[in-house]
Amino acid sequence: MGKIVVVDDEKMVTSAFKTLLKVEGFNDAAFFNNPKEAVEYLKTETPDIIISDFMMPEMNGLEFLTKAKKLHPEVSMILLTGYADKENAIKAINEIGLYKYIEKPWDNDDLIINIKNGIERSHLLSNLREKISELEDAKSKLEDYSENLEKMVKERTAELSDANAKLSGIINYCADGIIIIDNLGIIEQVNPACENMTGLSSQALCHMKLQEIAFSDNVDFNKAGKNKSGIFGLGPDKSEILIRDCYIRNSLSDKHIPVEINFSLISSAGKPRYVGVIRDVSLQKDTERLRDDFIATLTHDLRTPLLAAIQTLKFFLDGSLGELEDKQKVLLSTMLQSNEDLLGLVNALLEVYKFESGKLTLCKTCFSVNDLVRQCYDELKPLAENKNIEFVLNCVIEDNVDIYADKSEIKRVMINLCGNAVNYTNKNGKIVIFAKAQEGDFIFSVSDNGNGIPKEDIPHLFTRFSQGTSKKRSTGTGLGLYLSRQIVEAHGGKIWLESKMTKGSEFSFLLPDVVVKNSVKERQVING
Repeated sequence: MGKIVVVDDEKMVTSAFKTLLKVEGFNDAAFFNNPKEAVEYLKTETPDIIISDFMMPEMNGLEFLTKAKKLHPEVSMILLTGYADKENAIKAINEIGLYKYIEKPWDNDDLIINIKNGIERSHLLSNLREKISELEDAKSKLEDYSENLEKMVKERTAELSDANAKLSGIINYCADGIIIIDNLGIIEQVNPACENMTGLSSQALCHMKLQEIAFSDNVDFNKAGKNKSGIFGLGPDKSEILIRDCYIRNSLSDKHIPVEINFSLISSAGKPRYVGVIRDVSLQKDTERLRDDFIATLTHDLRTPLLAAIQTLKFFLDGSLGELEDKQKVLLSTMLQSNEDLLGLVNALLEVYKFESGKLTLCKTCFSVNDLVRQCYDELKPLAENKNIEFVLNCVIEDNVDIYADKSEIKRVMINLCGNAVNYTNKNGKIVIFAKAQEGDFIFSVSDNGNGIPKEDIPHLFTRFSQGTSKKRSTGTGLGLYLSRQIVEAHGGKIWLESKMTKGSEFSFLLPDVVVKNSVKERQVING
């Protein structure tokens, strides 16, 4: 409702005011019979309206309201006066700036209306003063900003020019090719290094499509722009992609330059644009090829002396060269095992080289997958029994089901996965081999209840020379799982691992569209 201050030297008048205001719902009011006391009160309190009598001892109403006006300029003030003081009241309105004067005796309804209007006027004046103050502050800030704006623009322009010069120098003198394309794969800008790679000028390259100068075994450049999320599927959730095994066509030399291209989204609003950094990896490819050729030559040349040493040791051990003492047999047996392990490593390295160099051709035939699974199971069962491991075969495949694949290579994968399970499963553990044919695909998995593999180690297990996990290193070559991956992927399949610590691991692989004969009836064979 508003805060009211009433000042009158007659207690009867202030009492009447108190009753009237309470009846009208004004609960926040202060009443004074001494104007000096009212002035002290106003020094700490801000009312919404002040009502004062004219004739009072020690300080009349005009003097009091003059002091109150200095303390609270926006507060509405009403002067109560008799008819004889009417001229003085009008003069006070002009000089002091009073809101109203009301003659005694007053009409209660008229008084209440004036009080309400006065309170509203005070609020309006207070709000107006705040708005004026805000406008003055804003004007001051605007003037300061206007004074500094030109300086800021010059500084920013100089910074941008300097940054642009540095960026242009980096782009123009960068050894890697830099290319900018739109969402449809159309080239918008290239740097000199990209011109050298392609043998074309910047003018000739612009407006060409990316697939006209580049091709890849892993990415179909012709699909660029057909995906709503952007070229190669780039979008807000995936703003970067690295393309390996990619080649740039050089129109001058007619050569295909091996490169790696790293694409990044640089503008997602409106028309998406992408920047690609093209790195020539010719030297790296040559180095890798020389290294692989060296390893292949070395391992191939090692096989002959190793085979000769192994055969000689076998002659000694089988008694062909005379009887041996027990200590001699132990020593020679250890030597034989070491040479056979070394031969296994040599053979594994040769197989890896053949797959990576593309020199190994899969010899695919139709064969009974049921028989192959059982053969692998039978070969490894004695090893499992030596560790008292429960060895289970769960083959959900009909006897007359064949698959079309390289039998010896698929067997290598099965033996490797099952052999690892036997080696790394604790005594009295359990291993389950599962195989099934489903909608033309062949699925094989080996699960155990061993110690499991840490999540952070799983991505590294299928790489070359992986030595177990961070918890435990293996004593093998580190090529078994890598070679298994190469074999499975050469068949167009995939291999994966699911593992939980203390729960065990499950290695699986899938060969798509290899089932050439299937039956609706299914048979389940479980052996323990």
